[in-house]
Amino acid sequence: MRARLLTTLAAVALAAPALPAQTIAITGGRVFPVSGAPIDNGTVIIRDGQIVAVGSGIAIPAGAQRIDATGKWVTPGLFNPSTLLGLVEVSAVPETRQPSARNTDTDRIHAALRVWESLNPASVLFAAARNEGVTTVMIHPVGGLVSGQAAVIDVVDGSMSEMLVRAPVAMVAQVGDAGSAASGSRGELLLRLRELLDDTRAYQRNRAGFERAATREFAASRSDLEAMIPVLEGRLLLIIGAEAASDIEAALDLARQYNMRIAIGGGSEAWRVADKLAAARVPVFAGALNNIPGSFATLGARQENPGLLRRAGVEVLLIGTGSDPDAFNVRNIRQEAGNAVAYGMSWDDALRSITLAPAQLFGIADRVGSLQAGRTANVVVWSGDPFEFATQVEHVIVRGRVIREPSRQDMLMQRYRTLPPDYTSP
Repeated sequence: MRARLLTTLAAVALAAPALPAQTIAITGGRVFPVSGAPIDNGTVIIRDGQIVAVGSGIAIPAGAQRIDATGKWVTPGLFNPSTLLGLVEVSAVPETRQPSARNTDTDRIHAALRVWESLNPASVLFAAARNEGVTTVMIHPVGGLVSGQAAVIDVVDGSMSEMLVRAPVAMVAQVGDAGSAASGSRGELLLRLRELLDDTRAYQRNRAGFERAATREFAASRSDLEAMIPVLEGRLLLIIGAEAASDIEAALDLARQYNMRIAIGGGSEAWRVADKLAAARVPVFAGALNNIPGSFATLGARQENPGLLRRAGVEVLLIGTGSDPDAFNVRNIRQEAGNAVAYGMSWDDALRSITLAPAQLFGIADRVGSLQAGRTANVVVWSGDPFEFATQVEHVIVRGRVIREPSRQDMLMQRYRTLPPDYTSP
């Protein structure tokens, strides 16, 4: 009984959030700033939640909490740029799935949906992601033709507003899944999307007429049309889900026609049109774990996709493509990157694709994504190459706090690692 109590108390102490240290010095490691060349025997100085110095031969401030990274690797916290973390807890339980709006035959457009307002800050899945070096994620809505607005959060304890880094960072739409948008074909999806963009333009030019009910009927509500205006003006990125090469080309045509900033989500066959994507400077969210088609649109899926895109000059943001598309495997983003390297992507490009590249795309590179003075102190110390399967996370620092909190699976493993003394075999 006493042993169990001590184990419980130890687990509680481990789970308690660490107090922010005034100054932290990570010393002696191989430091990968991402924004510059690696630094051997490097030092990272953190003060009050921010990085204040990165380099070699840096003096250690008196009284600093030291983390000896000798023989270890130091990187920015990983940035998973496409997740449902905090929006989905248990896939099979509807009330724990909060990433989408109501969807009916006449209700395909949810541009006004702000998905971060559905975030569950108490999700037990945050710890699992953070313990594998993921400190920042993009959360996005799903469903319909236009799913809604996405946001970026840091994986830190706190309320939704405290976790939020920036919102919105993108509008999310798709042109590849007719069934999700109650449409008969992908061609109809494109027709509806053009109609929405034309109606947004008409609404923007004649708001007063709309308020007087003196305009024709529009394809979306006032709130959805308002939400689409930043997309039409090029101020808000439009992420278009498209897998087939033909759908990707259609998305590129749409972007040219309306002069929008877009990115391609999924992009299984993006390698087929890599030259066109590069010419249009359109980034692609893609993965490298799957090469088995899951639909007719992904017949050309291949694990070399990210490497081929990068060699063509396309910016790639690696995303998870494992068997669990929801939230649990957000932590596997480093395996995704390692696989991309195995199939032709350079190691540097793979690290950039899950750190600095998404930060730049979402307009927050002045805060996260690299190890530079003035950046938020999201830092990970690894036992070795983070893309090697056996590498372990040694320390995770989020906003200047060293966080060591067991995940739910850690606690379950601890609980069932040994049989209770009174256990008898059936």
